[in-house]
Amino acid sequence: MPLTEKDGLIQWTRKSRSERIREHLIWVGAAFLFVLAARYISGQTIWIFVLDAPRQAQDFISRMFPPDVRYFNRAIGALWDTINIAVFGTLIAIVFSIPIAILAAKNTTPHPTLRAMALAVIVGSRSVNSLIWALLIVQITGPGLFAGVLAIGIRSVGMISKLLYESIEEINREPIEATLATGASRAQTFVYAYIPQLMPIFVGITVYRWEINIRESTIIGIVGGGGIGFLLNSAINRLAWNQAVVILITILATVIVAEWVSAKVRAKVT
Repeated sequence: MPLTEKDGLIQWTRKSRSERIREHLIWVGAAFLFVLAARYISGQTIWIFVLDAPRQAQDFISRMFPPDVRYFNRAIGALWDTINIAVFGTLIAIVFSIPIAILAAKNTTPHPTLRAMALAVIVGSRSVNSLIWALLIVQITGPGLFAGVLAIGIRSVGMISKLLYESIEEINREPIEATLATGASRAQTFVYAYIPQLMPIFVGITVYRWEINIRESTIIGIVGGGGIGFLLNSAINRLAWNQAVVILITILATVIVAEWVSAKVRAKVT
């Protein structure tokens, strides 16, 4: 029975017959779709391989140990490339995200057409995964760190711009109106009323995106974006599982450190 408020009091009200029938039909429809999807997945699965999975997993893990600890030196070098991809990709995104966010926000855009164009850029960036961006860019620029930086940068623009323009639209209007009352121009108002409110939010967004980019930068190397992902792909192709586990441990440690740094910085600015 749903809750309703009447005369300041919250009361239970019984659902009508039509509401109960509609609710039951929704549950029946959802169950039917679940069974249909499960049957389709089952039909596309080779169950003899699934049943053999425990033995394969045991064999797979046994080949990883003992890890080839001498490979850590090479993994650290590739990790440095991955960190550079994340840092420079985030910097590129920051440069482009600020003007795009200003154009996308209702209260700062100079024209609705420019706002529509900015929103289209944001949607286009966010709708394509960084791995796909890397695949496309590698075909144009060739494999390497530059392709990885561009892929991370293009993908990051969408998230940073979206969160920033939403923050601009929700900004406190009182400091803005007070600044305008002094006769300040639009540029001065933005500098003295918008930026002080937006800076902590902006720093938090960019640091959080950098943390995400650290994780994504470890993957795009598999498709030619450079970094430790490229090294991991090479180890897998050579079936060098004792080297692959070294790379996985390095990635795990890096992600943990990046999350810790991100949490500390965001705690300081919020």
